[in-house]
Amino acid sequence: MADSPFDLVVIGSGPGGYVAAVRAAQLGMKTACVEMRDTLGGTCLNVGCIPSKALLTASEKYHEAAHSLAGFGVKVSGVELDFPTLMKHKDDVVKSNVTGVEFLFKKNKITRFHGRGSIEAPGRVKVTKADGSAETIETRNILIATGSDVLPLPGVEIDEKRIVSSTGAIALDKVPGKLVVIGGGYIGLEMGCVWSRLGAEVLVVEYLDRVLPGMDGEVSKQMQRILGKQGLSFKLSTKVTGAVVEGEKVRLTVEPAKGGDAETIEADVVLVAIGRRPYTEGLGLEAAGVELDERKRVKTDDHFRTNVPGIWAIGDVIAGPMLAHKAEEEGVVCAEIMAGQSGHINYDAIPGVVYTWPEVAQVGRTEEQLKAEGVAYKVGKFPFTANGRARAMQATEGFVKILADAKTDKILGAHIIGANAGDMIEELGLALEFGASAEDVARTSHAHPTLTEAIKEACLAVDGRPIHM
Repeated sequence: MADSPFDLVVIGSGPGGYVAAVRAAQLGMKTACVEMRDTLGGTCLNVGCIPSKALLTASEKYHEAAHSLAGFGVKVSGVELDFPTLMKHKDDVVKSNVTGVEFLFKKNKITRFHGRGSIEAPGRVKVTKADGSAETIETRNILIATGSDVLPLPGVEIDEKRIVSSTGAIALDKVPGKLVVIGGGYIGLEMGCVWSRLGAEVLVVEYLDRVLPGMDGEVSKQMQRILGKQGLSFKLSTKVTGAVVEGEKVRLTVEPAKGGDAETIEADVVLVAIGRRPYTEGLGLEAAGVELDERKRVKTDDHFRTNVPGIWAIGDVIAGPMLAHKAEEEGVVCAEIMAGQSGHINYDAIPGVVYTWPEVAQVGRTEEQLKAEGVAYKVGKFPFTANGRARAMQATEGFVKILADAKTDKILGAHIIGANAGDMIEELGLALEFGASAEDVARTSHAHPTLTEAIKEACLAVDGRPIHM
């Protein structure tokens, strides 16, 4: 038993957990964090967001050197892929980030417990170490921030060698000849792009009738066309019913989603990327009386409190988009509420980004959502083909799309396909947060020449008066 109770024990050190721990410590709370990995940072920093972006950047640079630099007058010959160095870059980036979290824990005097955390009772967290030994920590508050795990697909057994999850996909020992990606969402498309650029033949199999199903329909269709031109192929409205590893090959059995004749697809590697599920198993939630919903997510109120006093939850284990930055915001607000402050999150202003090239980013509502809600809206669009900076970069694919209320002109949603879309979307997230109108953004001076001028022009287009189109 610890000598004295903590004010807060966080179970999980991913973006939500470690950020909550840091904020709680800043507010004067005696804070501890339980993490079962050898390193801090959770899935995101160790095997998710960070290593995948390192591979995306490295593969972009390789592809650019091999195929695109000549168009800028830079002649490059004999371009070769140094695969071990590329993977080392990924590992170095991960190490730097997880070391950074360790520094934050030391700086803020956060106690780290290495082991698997579970709730014995309100106010008591059990830490089970790798050797089977255990200790119990007393605390006034427990925060569940255990994140999510890979969603399995019946009939397709992941071995992280031939049939891999996103974890295995960032750690392949060579470029596969043919990669089949099951799932056309964020993770599937990003990892498909990495290995396609490095030389793999990539086929994306998606159960629904389009890729990026959570995004604006027009954006989804345009992005599929762009990725198709880059070499990815797609098999939509298709269900995977089984997979068999035979030597160095995988044989997938697929059939039309609405029923029909089955067929077999052969691949060197198969990536299962159909989504993620909350990590709530083995936490002692049932014994502690913590309620879960039908998807085994922890039920909370608007202030992240569970039904059991003193037990809280944030991030992927509760309802809402499974995004690292969503978990971070929740971690900060939750810690502030524990400390007696107030806090609020505008979930409509949380952006989503797909880090392909070009990138895809959105914030707020899609056209499909506005139609379903019966909201009258106007659309403003501006293509990057008409943007001077995009032309200079030879990055003219894509557009900015603004959705604004037909009566008030208030921005309701924003969608971008284009270079650096993930950075550009923040301006529109801020606009949504402050309730800005399309005219507010249009009347804001944007530096010339920049890609963000396309945002200004799209906002002008809402009123039918773009200047450069």
